[in-house]
Amino acid sequence: MTQTTFLDPSTSPLMAWVPTQEAAAERLNQFCGRAGASYAKRRNYDLCPADRSSVSALSPWLRHRVLLEEDVLRTVLQQHTLSSAEKFVQEVLWRGYFKGWLEHHPTVWVRYKSRLLELADQLEKDQSLEQRYADAIGGQTGIECFDAWSTELVQHGYLHNHARMWFASLWIFTLRLPWELGADFFLRHLLDGDPASNTCSWRWVGGLHTKGKTYLARADNIEKFTEGRFNPDGELALKALPLQESNLPPPREIAPIQDEPEEGCVGLLITEEDCSPESLHLSRYPTSVLALASPTERSIWPTGELARSFSSGSVNDAAQRAEAAFSVPVEMSDDNEWAQVIADWAAAHHLDAVVTARLPVGSVRKRVINAMKVCGLPLVEITRPYDWSVWPHTKRGFFALKKKIPSIIEHLV
Repeated sequence: MTQTTFLDPSTSPLMAWVPTQEAAAERLNQFCGRAGASYAKRRNYDLCPADRSSVSALSPWLRHRVLLEEDVLRTVLQQHTLSSAEKFVQEVLWRGYFKGWLEHHPTVWVRYKSRLLELADQLEKDQSLEQRYADAIGGQTGIECFDAWSTELVQHGYLHNHARMWFASLWIFTLRLPWELGADFFLRHLLDGDPASNTCSWRWVGGLHTKGKTYLARADNIEKFTEGRFNPDGELALKALPLQESNLPPPREIAPIQDEPEEGCVGLLITEEDCSPESLHLSRYPTSVLALASPTERSIWPTGELARSFSSGSVNDAAQRAEAAFSVPVEMSDDNEWAQVIADWAAAHHLDAVVTARLPVGSVRKRVINAMKVCGLPLVEITRPYDWSVWPHTKRGFFALKKKIPSIIEHLV
C-alpha cells in the first residue's frame, strides 16, 4: 500500500488522514497536549479545512478502530487530569454512546434504510425535490456557508463537528429536505462515516433522538465560531419544529459476550469495523486470517472515493499488523462477493469456526452475517472491554453514561 507523508493540520495547508496506525499515533501525540483547557476553549471553532488545530481530527481512525478509544483516553489522561480534559473525554464517549444506543435500538437503522428506498423513488417522480436535493449536495443552494460545507465534505471527506450540526439544521429546517437524505450524503462521504454516530446525530438535530429537542443553527453563532468567514444573516430558518415519527420499540438487551470454541481450527476475519486485530482478546492464535479490504457500500448511491480508500487502506494496514502478531499468512481480498470469499477461505483452511471483532449495527454486519449463513460455520464476535463497559449505560439519554464516566475511566485507564 502506498503511503503519503502525514501532515499536521495545525501547520499544513491540507489535512491528510493516512489510514495507518502509525499516522494515527503521530496525530494523537501532536494533539495530546491541547486536549485540556485549550480544547475546551477552542473546540467549537470551525476555522477552515487548512486548520484543524481546534479539534483532535482523530475520528477517521477511531471510526475504523485503527486507533482504540481506550488508548486515546489513556494517552490523554497521562498528561491531563480528568477534570481538565473533561470536554474531550466526553466527546470520545459520545461516539461509544451512539454506537451503544443503536445496538439497543436497531429498529432505527432498519427504518432509516427503508426510508431511503422510499426517497429514492420519490426523487425519480418529484422533479422539484430532485432539483433541491441536487442543489444541496452540489453546493448550489445560494447559502454561502452551506454550499462551502457541502463542497468541503466531498473534497476532503471531513467536516468539523460544529459545521455538521449547522449543516444538518439548515438541511432540515431551512432547505426543508428529508433528514435521511442528508444523513446518507454524510455517510457516503465522511471518512469517519459511522452508522450509529451519523444516524443518531441527524436525528438529534431534528428532534427525534431527544424527543422534541431540536438544534437550530443561528447566523450569529455561525459568524462567531467561523471567526467571520460566514454570516448567513437573514438566510436561515428562525424556527425548528421537531420532526415526528412513530414510537420506537423498547430498547433490546445487548447479546452477551461470546466464548471462543475450545477445539477445532478457528479463522480470524478482519473488516473495516475494527482494524486493530492484534489487540483482540483471543484465547489462542487463529489458524488463518482473512482481511476483507473491499469496502462496503454505505448507501444505495455510490460511496465517496475518499471514504472508500480510507476504509480499504485501514484494512490493509490491519492485515500487515495481524500477520506480524499471529505469525500466520494473511489472505487479502478485494472481491465484493464476501460470501464466496469466506466460504472458499474456510474450506481451504478446514475451519470449524470464524471469529471477528464485534460487528455493530450497520451494513458491514449485515454483509458478514449473510455471508456466514452461506458458509454454514458459526461466527463468534469478540466484544471489546470498552464497549462492554459503555454500552449498558446507553439505552436512553447521554446523561446516564456521563454519570458513569469516572468509573469507566478508572476501570479502563
